[in-house]
Amino acid sequence: MPRLADRLNDIQPFHVMALLGRARELEAQGRSIIHMEIGEPDFVTVQPIINAGMDALQAGQTHYTPSMGLPALRDAISQYYQNYYGVDVPARRIVITPGASGALQLAFNVLINPGDEVVLADPGYPCNRHFVRLNEGKSIAARVGVESRYQLTNSILQSAWTNKSVAAMLASPSNPTGTIVDDDELKLMHEFVSAKQGALVVDEIYHGLTYGKKPKTALSIADDVFVINSFSKYFGMTGWRLGWLVVPDAYVSAVDRLAQNLFLAAPTVAQYAALAAFEPKTRQMLDERCKAFSERRDYLLTALRDIGFDIPVTPDGAFYLYANCEKFSSDSFQFANDLLEKAGVAITPGIDFGDNQANKHVRFAYTTDIENLREAIKRIREFVSH
Repeated sequence: MPRLADRLNDIQPFHVMALLGRARELEAQGRSIIHMEIGEPDFVTVQPIINAGMDALQAGQTHYTPSMGLPALRDAISQYYQNYYGVDVPARRIVITPGASGALQLAFNVLINPGDEVVLADPGYPCNRHFVRLNEGKSIAARVGVESRYQLTNSILQSAWTNKSVAAMLASPSNPTGTIVDDDELKLMHEFVSAKQGALVVDEIYHGLTYGKKPKTALSIADDVFVINSFSKYFGMTGWRLGWLVVPDAYVSAVDRLAQNLFLAAPTVAQYAALAAFEPKTRQMLDERCKAFSERRDYLLTALRDIGFDIPVTPDGAFYLYANCEKFSSDSFQFANDLLEKAGVAITPGIDFGDNQANKHVRFAYTTDIENLREAIKRIREFVSH
């Protein structure tokens, strides 16, 4: 056996990737598979962004940018915060990263020493706890449920915080539940963490994909928070691998040094392409797509509840439904496997998102069109009735 670093023992695979691999095998055999497992918009990148990327290639923009990112793109994001949120975020505090994962690495690398703790919501996106472990830290999984709309609250955070805690991380809207952190709770949590001389890290990668409620950025609460965002979800640029991190002034120099050493710079062509993401025409196209996601959510939520899935909280954003499947199974992974094999519908088991009643939950991603969703519901209904 090869020698592996001890930390690898704590890095769990995405169980959904095994399901995806099997789904691809079944498709290769001629089976019809409806994909509701991967958190990737089905829409291709809008044409203005593609055109900007092609223009950059033709112009020879294939060299490194500064480690903090293309100055014009940092300025554009700064202006975006002013126009969209009414918040002043200086470009100097914005670093362009290879996806939101690159932003998360930077944030945790500047905050965590070996043995330090970070409080996270359970259920939550699994990479968050894995990045904590990669920095030799320990993630504290705070159980959240229906009563808090699957979000951390100040009281939950205080109960989970210890003298080893250095940070808390929120996601708003969240993956897998699609809920938004309450503004008042966000203020209280920031006050608590600040009083403990800790840091608040807020994942806002699903901003723009919200339905009926526009969330505030955490940067409207305070300047000393770390905010992670991405061009993958609302902007539809998953394969371009581009995100950003807003850092407090005191951390700018440290983050710059880290970026130089971790990845040198984010992809140059992707950065030039992203400049077109903030143009009015592009934003109009993206907002139309958001309406489509809203329609999908409304259809799927009603249909799954009608079948018998318990979904007590209506998501505020993102493109997921986190459903209790206990009526049909107490083993979410087996349920997801059987649904794929017998009905040709691929979903994500709850065990990918933590330990909090994970075997009783599954995640449905409405990242496919309404017609596919209708067919998926037909297949699911037949599957659970047998």
